[in-house]
Amino acid sequence: MALGLFLAVGLALMAGFPVAFTLAGVALLFAGIGVLTGTFDPVFLEAFPNRVFGIMTNETLIAVPVFVFMGVMLERSKLADQLLQSLAQLMRTTPGGLGIAVVVVGAMMAASTGIVGATVVTMGLISLPTMLKKGYDPAVSAGTICAAGTLGQIIPPSIVLVMLADVLSNAYQQAQLQLGSFSPKTVSVGELFAGALVPGLVLVGLYLVYLLILARVKPVAMPPDTSAEEDRVSVLRLLLLASGPLLLIVAVLGSILGGIATPTEAASVGAVGSMLLALAGGHLTLETLKEVVYRTTRVTAMVFMILVGASLFSLVFRGFGGDEMISDFLTGLPGGAVTAMLLVMIVMFLLGFVLDFIEITFVVVPIVGPVLMAMGLDPLWLGVMIALNLQTSFLTPPFGFSLFYLRGVCPEDMPTTAIYRGVIPFIAIQLLVLALLAAWPALVTWLPGVIYPG
Repeated sequence: MALGLFLAVGLALMAGFPVAFTLAGVALLFAGIGVLTGTFDPVFLEAFPNRVFGIMTNETLIAVPVFVFMGVMLERSKLADQLLQSLAQLMRTTPGGLGIAVVVVGAMMAASTGIVGATVVTMGLISLPTMLKKGYDPAVSAGTICAAGTLGQIIPPSIVLVMLADVLSNAYQQAQLQLGSFSPKTVSVGELFAGALVPGLVLVGLYLVYLLILARVKPVAMPPDTSAEEDRVSVLRLLLLASGPLLLIVAVLGSILGGIATPTEAASVGAVGSMLLALAGGHLTLETLKEVVYRTTRVTAMVFMILVGASLFSLVFRGFGGDEMISDFLTGLPGGAVTAMLLVMIVMFLLGFVLDFIEITFVVVPIVGPVLMAMGLDPLWLGVMIALNLQTSFLTPPFGFSLFYLRGVCPEDMPTTAIYRGVIPFIAIQLLVLALLAAWPALVTWLPGVIYPG
């Protein structure tokens, strides 16, 4: 029944039914069948109101709508547009300069907003026509924009990391209780942010190295702009444009990592800062504020409804003994924790072809997380590995969400296969970073150990 429940949910999701109601509806259907056949104890459902109340009173999750508000407001402030245009113009005579500008601005916006879709669409609208006009290979252009836009998944403050921190904290406590520790430790959002920072910067660095090498090896794919039709942008103007987002990054991320503010408090500072930046740029109007609040409410409602549905799903799955089945399977694999972790990573990578990162975070991680951590895996390292794996799923054809975002704004005569070809090298780079983190976990654990000793 547990396996049938999981398969039924997967089929319903692939058929296009709403995620939250699919999770809850299919779970209730199977619970009803289980009660009638005597294979499910309805006592498990009595815990559901407590779970919903726990979600409502969870202070960590309050950061989600505030970070979403900050990201949407920054998108409306047109800062990314101005930064991208100025940096691209400054580096236009450098081989691969436009691609480098896209990655740098993508990293900055990732550290400011953490919203993938908005970043991909914004950079697709601004930079893709320019790159194609300057003779850039369509595949290289599309791949660079998609990859840079997904950096918001791994570079903090990321909404995905906030949700992962909450899920992993609960899973870590379960794992410790299973091992006999009755004063379990938790995983904080700040620790996960610190753990993801170095891998995120490594990923950005490897993207830039790839583009620089490609510009030298295949200059026809990324030619420099030798025309003199536009005035060059001064470095001072670029610094002035970048100062706003940089100050916001320092205020939000610095206050969290420095222990000055909680993630929710820091997100509130970021939300106010994004409004001030929009006001300074002349883009903060009552109409803009209404649109930002409306979009924030839609995204937040979706996230929390999925979380409620996933909570009901996990209760029913546990009632059918699904968690014990998964635990017995993973612990019984030859090779122990290494084999189990590898299998989970492969399954998550494949699920990323068809499921959204929110579904994987709320449905899959609570099932496999306690088992893997009970086998001795570090929760911070596990969290960053999962986050990077989920980021890769944004780029994997044919269902990668970033590919759809870009397809919606790219020229009609640009073939979809060009987008698919363009992202393949960046997928390889992300898999390389996953391998590096597997070989050297200190890339994740070093900075949290320095900032949060003991």
